[in-house]
Amino acid sequence: MRSDDIKKGLERVPHRALLYATGIPPTEMNKPFIGVATSFTDIIPGHIGMRDLERFIEKGIHAGGGYPFFFGVPGICDGIAMGHSGMHYSLPSRELIADMVETIAEAHKFDGLVLLTNCDKITPGMLMAAGRVNIPTIIVTAGPMHSGHLKGKRLSLVNDTFEAVGKYKKGLIDDKELSSLEMCACPGAGSCQGMYTANTMACVTEALGMSLPYCATALAIDSEKRRIAFESGRRVVELVKKGITPRKIMTRKAFENAIMVDMALGGSTNTVLHIPAIAKDAGVRLPLEVFDEISKKTPHICNMLPGGVHYMEDLHHAGGVPAVLKRLREQIHNTATVSGIRAHRIADRAEVFDDEVIRPLNKAHHKEGGIAILRGNLAPDGAVVKQSAVSKKMMRFEGTAKVFDSEEEGMKAILAGKIKPGDVVVIRYEGPKGGPGMREMLSPTATIAGMGLSDSVALITDGRFSGGTRGPCIGHISPEAMEGGPIAIIKDGDRISIDIPKRRIDLLLSDEEIKDRLRRWKAPKPKITKGYLARYSQMVSSAASGAVMR
Repeated sequence: MRSDDIKKGLERVPHRALLYATGIPPTEMNKPFIGVATSFTDIIPGHIGMRDLERFIEKGIHAGGGYPFFFGVPGICDGIAMGHSGMHYSLPSRELIADMVETIAEAHKFDGLVLLTNCDKITPGMLMAAGRVNIPTIIVTAGPMHSGHLKGKRLSLVNDTFEAVGKYKKGLIDDKELSSLEMCACPGAGSCQGMYTANTMACVTEALGMSLPYCATALAIDSEKRRIAFESGRRVVELVKKGITPRKIMTRKAFENAIMVDMALGGSTNTVLHIPAIAKDAGVRLPLEVFDEISKKTPHICNMLPGGVHYMEDLHHAGGVPAVLKRLREQIHNTATVSGIRAHRIADRAEVFDDEVIRPLNKAHHKEGGIAILRGNLAPDGAVVKQSAVSKKMMRFEGTAKVFDSEEEGMKAILAGKIKPGDVVVIRYEGPKGGPGMREMLSPTATIAGMGLSDSVALITDGRFSGGTRGPCIGHISPEAMEGGPIAIIKDGDRISIDIPKRRIDLLLSDEEIKDRLRRWKAPKPKITKGYLARYSQMVSSAASGAVMR
């Protein structure tokens, strides 16, 4: 065992003395040492229930014949960090989390890991570490939140609070209703209720084979989640004994399965950042084109919030990720999973309990998957749109640019009523380098939706979007403005063409005019020049390659 490096031999007398100081009995010293990374915190709803799950993971590890050691990693709630300077730290925190798990696991020579996670950047950070450290590992995602309720109507965070801002500005709701929505939309523990980034990444993790069946969709408040946590703790000891490591699970074919499920669900555009970053640490090459190739042949069969109507609880009751795999049975690869059951067997065992929540392929909502990769003279290295959340009317759109050099500038104009039908809102210098940190644009996009402009206004950015974004919102435009990409030279009044079916986004200027503007462009001074974010901006790669640290 790896842990023999810290507990066996004469020269390890001081090491054993320190281990005994933790309270470990001598009878447990020959068992596998399992590190349990937990992102518990009091400030993230998706994480407040983790203390309970930690107990059940611990029980499972003991039952399996291992000995657990808990350690903490940081977590950021994207919803709370949204719309202000705090969002600069969200994507960069992914790298910190991966580095911390790697550091603790390697320094203490754990034999295996259970990674307890839930929200947007924490789950991909954990998966990156799993691929990097490559010791037997299971991911436990802590589960989605139950829907909120008000006057007989179900509520969700994005549709009923972020979009409520725009509705209030338009006079569609009053102070009393606004106050009721903010009190009732999020009733308790769990990740936000729709197919936003946290839940998309949980489903991706399960489809990838790195968590047990039904883990992604089992609600945070349910006893089923406790049982999954217990079984994950027990199972990781088996993985240690059998030498089954993440790189044996996270193969190229497993990543293709995960992307298929992502497309079928209409998941968050952020997966286009996270999945390549995880693949890189797992030693798998995964170019951006793979997403589009898979999207074109994977029907969108689950109409989930924010663009659709179904909540995570609906998906779970309909059969969860295994039932989605059942629908995709003829397309998915028969890959290994941490459960010891291969993907085809999971699909064969599953049942679909609601044909409307998880539709048959021949009754799909859209023939293609949820995400499309666009290119053109405005995004030579690619851009991303959640096409399943765009109305048919806006799949092709030409509009007039209104340009802003920060999210704050754009949001101010939107709230002031300066954005009109036919506009293309351009928010730039918000990429991985320029932001820095590639902030999510949920506040502007949700406000546009709440003001009823989703079918007449587009928004493009070198930043990114929340999984809760809907409408013609195109992010990850690469190269970003700070690197001198074409988005940097757009002027107010320029015409922009978006054609999602043809996968095009173009600035309607001559090649000569674009080249002349790029020659005259000069990079602005960095927005942040000290601390972690200054270092991050110097080392981070393009969004087209997952915004990983070089």
